[in-house]
Amino acid sequence: MTAALRLPALHASHAGTWLRDGNGATRGVSKGEAVTAAADTPLLLLNAPLVANRLGYPDLSGLDLLELFAFVHPARFAVPTPKGLAHALGIEEPASDDAIPAFLQTAAGHLIATCEADDWPEREGAWSTLQSLMRLRWPWAQVLLPYVRKPEKAERWLFARLPEWEEAPERPQPSLALIEEAEVEARLARLTGEAAERREGQRLYAREAGSVFAPRATRGVPHVLLAQAGTGIGKTLGYLAPASVWAERSGGTVWVSTFTKNLQRQLRRESARAWPAARTDGSRPVVVRKGRENYLCLLNLEDALQGGFGGRAAILAHLVARWAAFSQDGDMIGGDLPGWLGTLFRKRGIAALTDQRGECVYAGCPHYRKCFIEHAARASAQADLVIANHALVMVNAARGRDHAQRPTRIVFDEGHHVFEAADSTFAAVLTGAEAIELRRWIVGPEKQSRGRRRGLAARLADIASYDEAGGKAIEAALTAAQALPSDGWLQRLHDGTPHGPVEALLGAVRATTYARDESGGQEAGYGIETEAAALDGPVVELAAQAASALAAIRSPLLRLGGRLEAILADPPDWLDGQGRARIEGARHSLSWRCDLLAAWEALLDRLGGPGDPEFVDWLAVERSDTREFDVGLHRHWLDPMKPFAHVVLEPAHGVMLTSATLKDGPDWDAAIARSGASHIEVAPRLIEAESPFDYAKRAEVLIVTDVPRGDIPALAGAYGRIVEACGGGVLGLFTAIRRLRAVHGRIADRLARSGLPLYSQHVDPIDTGTLVDIFRDDPMASLLGTDALRDGVDVPGHSLRCVVMEQVPWPRPTILHRARRAAGGGSAYDDRIIRARLAQAFGRLIRSKDDSGHFVVLSSAFPSRLLSAFPPGTPVLRLTLDEALQRLSDARCGVDGPRIDADAAPQEGRPEAT
Repeated sequence: MTAALRLPALHASHAGTWLRDGNGATRGVSKGEAVTAAADTPLLLLNAPLVANRLGYPDLSGLDLLELFAFVHPARFAVPTPKGLAHALGIEEPASDDAIPAFLQTAAGHLIATCEADDWPEREGAWSTLQSLMRLRWPWAQVLLPYVRKPEKAERWLFARLPEWEEAPERPQPSLALIEEAEVEARLARLTGEAAERREGQRLYAREAGSVFAPRATRGVPHVLLAQAGTGIGKTLGYLAPASVWAERSGGTVWVSTFTKNLQRQLRRESARAWPAARTDGSRPVVVRKGRENYLCLLNLEDALQGGFGGRAAILAHLVARWAAFSQDGDMIGGDLPGWLGTLFRKRGIAALTDQRGECVYAGCPHYRKCFIEHAARASAQADLVIANHALVMVNAARGRDHAQRPTRIVFDEGHHVFEAADSTFAAVLTGAEAIELRRWIVGPEKQSRGRRRGLAARLADIASYDEAGGKAIEAALTAAQALPSDGWLQRLHDGTPHGPVEALLGAVRATTYARDESGGQEAGYGIETEAAALDGPVVELAAQAASALAAIRSPLLRLGGRLEAILADPPDWLDGQGRARIEGARHSLSWRCDLLAAWEALLDRLGGPGDPEFVDWLAVERSDTREFDVGLHRHWLDPMKPFAHVVLEPAHGVMLTSATLKDGPDWDAAIARSGASHIEVAPRLIEAESPFDYAKRAEVLIVTDVPRGDIPALAGAYGRIVEACGGGVLGLFTAIRRLRAVHGRIADRLARSGLPLYSQHVDPIDTGTLVDIFRDDPMASLLGTDALRDGVDVPGHSLRCVVMEQVPWPRPTILHRARRAAGGGSAYDDRIIRARLAQAFGRLIRSKDDSGHFVVLSSAFPSRLLSAFPPGTPVLRLTLDEALQRLSDARCGVDGPRIDADAAPQEGRPEAT
C-alpha cells in the first residue's frame, strides 16, 4: 500500500472546514483558523481557488493536488473533486467531509509513488520540466525532486518531440455514389451491434438521412432535409450510418456540425464505430475541427516559457507544455486539457496561450510544421468525417482557403442553433475591441513579444524588399492603420480625449447611447443600446470621417493582395515552399480583412440615411458587473438565413438540419423558415422520428403557482426545499445571473450541512464544462446555471432527476429581438422562442429509457399556450409549492426512482401551439 504524504491537509466546503496535521489528527476548525494555518505553512489542498472561495480568502495558496495531477498525468481526465480524484487514481474515495484531509495525504502519496515507478507512462520530459518549475518556486517542486529521477540521456525539448505534418495532394472530388436504403440499414445494424434493440424510429431516420447524399440534380439546388428526432432515437448513429457508406463509396468528406463541445466529444466517441482510429498510412479518417482560438499556439507557448509569463502564469505555461507533449490534438478548450487547469491560476493564462485572432504568422513561425492548427486543417482536407461547429462551417464556406475546405455534404446537428450561429457569423460589428485587433494585425502589438515577428512589415519583410509596389502598399497600410484605436482607447473615451477618427466615433457612440438610455440606471450590470437612427449631425459627420479612414486602410491592403498574387504567379528563385505557404496565408488573411473593412464602411455609410429593411442597426455599450469593456456599432441581418442560404446551402450538394427541438409543436413553418431553404427556392424534405421514451410514466411537469415573482427570499426558499426533497440531483436554470447568485448565497451552506453540495455558474471559480462533470459524477450534488446549461448538457441517470426553472424564459427585449418580433408575428414569435427554450430545458431531464424525474417551473401565471413545448402525454400539474414538494418526496424512494402515477393528479390540457 502506498504511504500517505505526511504534510498538513485542509478541506473546506459549505458544510465546514477540517484540518489534518502531519501526525494524522483531524479536527474541525473555523475559517479564521484555516486561513492562519494556510498562511503559516503550505497545506495540501484540492482546487485552491474553490477552497479560497469557501474561506473568503482570495490569496490562499498551497500544495494543490490538481496541479500535481496535471504534472504527473497530463492529458488525463479527472473530475476535480475528492471522489473524482479517487476514481482517476484507482483508490478508495473518502466517506465523508471530515475524511477528506486524510484522503488528500493518501492521494498525494499515490501520485508521488507514480513518479518513482518504472512504468510511469508520462515520464518523458518530467525531469526537465521539474528543473524549470524549481526555478519558478512551484510549491510541489521541492516535494517531487527526490522522486523524479534524472534520465540517463538528455531529454528532447518539447518542440523537438512534436511530430511534423506532411504535405499531401488535394483530395480528388468525390466520385458519383448512389447509396441504397438497404446499405444504410445494414451499416446501421453494424454500428448499433447485433444485440442492440431494433428501433424502427432510428431506422426510418437513417434511411431519410441517406437522401442528402444523393447526387444533386441542379446547380445551386442542394438536397435539404429537416429531421426532428426526439431524445432517445439515436440520431448520431442514424446519420453516421449513411455518411460512412457515402464517404467509403465516394471518397468524399462529410462535415458534421455541432453547437456544443459536449456533442463534439460524443461524436468523436461514436464515430469510432464507423471508422478506425487511423488508416493504414497513419492518416486519420475522423478529424475534429474548431476555431483557431481553441488551439495551443506553440509560438505563444515558447514566448511564455522564455520569460513572457511571470509568477504563477509561468508555472501554468510549463504545465501546459507538459500537456502539449501528450495531447491528442492541442485543443485547449473542450479537448484533452483539463478544463479546471486554467482556473487554478485565476488569470486568463489559457487564453493568452491559444492562437489569437490576427496574430498568426503562418509559415513565418519556427513551429509552423508542428502547429496543431495546421495539423488539424491538413488532416481535415484528407478526412472522411470532419466534426466541426456551426460557426467554423459557415466561415469555411464563406472564406475557405481552398476547395477541399469548403463543405458540400453537411449535417447540422443541434440544428435549432443554426439561426443564432448564422446571426453571429454574418453580422458586422465595429467596436473598439474589433478595431484594435485589426490594428495589431497590421502594425503589430504595441508591446513586442520576445523575438516575435508581428505586423505586416515584419511578416512580409522579404516581399517588401523584393517588390517595390508591395513594399509601398505595406507602408501605406501601416500609416493608415494609425487611425485605428490603440491600447488605452477605452480610458480615453472615459476621459473625453479620443485619438483618431475611429476613437472619436466610438466616443460619440458611447455618449449617444448613454444619453438615450431609459433604464434610469436600474440595469447598471448590463449593457445598454440604442437604435442607430435619428443621429445628430456631428455623429454622422464623425461616421463619415471614420469610414474614410477605413477606406484608406483597405485600399493599400487590396493593392498588397494583388502584388502577392503576382509574386505567386511569377515566383522569384528564392521563394521556397515555406515562403509560398506564408504568402498564401497572408493572402487569405488580407482577403477576409478587406471584406471586414468593406462591411464596416457599409455600416457607417448608411448612418444618417434611410434604413435598410434587411438589416437591424444599433449602438451599444457592453458592460459586465458595471464595468465597461466595449463600445461600438452593430449591424445584423433581419433574417440571417438569407446569407446562410447563399453562402452555405447554395454551393452544397446535401444539407441536413436535425435536432430534438427543430419544429414548434406540429408546425414545420418556423423550422423551414429558419433553415434558409426558401431563400434559394428549395422545398426541404421533412421527417419526424418521435422519442421512444414513455414520458407519461417517466416524467411530470409541475407548475408551482405560489412563489411570488421578484421575491428573492421566497425563490431561494423554494430552491432549497426542492433540492432537499429530491435529495440532490437538481439542475436549476435561471434567466438572470443576479438572481442565481442571490439564491446560491442563501441556500448553499444549509444544503451542504445536509450532505447536499450545491455548485453554481458565475459563483464557483470553475469552468462550465467541469461543473457539469462534477454534477454528473455526484448524485447528491445540484447545479445552478444560466443559458449554457439549458441546452447541450447530457447527464443521464440518477445524477439529474429534477430540472427547475425560476420563471418562464421570456426573450430579452433587445432592439434586434424587437425588430424580428415585429417581422415574425408579434407575440406568436415570442411564444415560439419560449416553447423552444422550454423544450430544450425539458430535454435535459430524460436522457435514457430508465430515467425519470420532474420538471418544475416556478411561475404563478404560466400560459397554457406554452404547454405544447412538452412531449405529448407528459402530465402537467398546477399546484402549490408544498404540494409539489410532497410529489418530489414521494418519488424519492430508490436509486432509479419510481414510475410516476399519471392518475395521481389531473393532467392539464395542452392545446396546440398558437
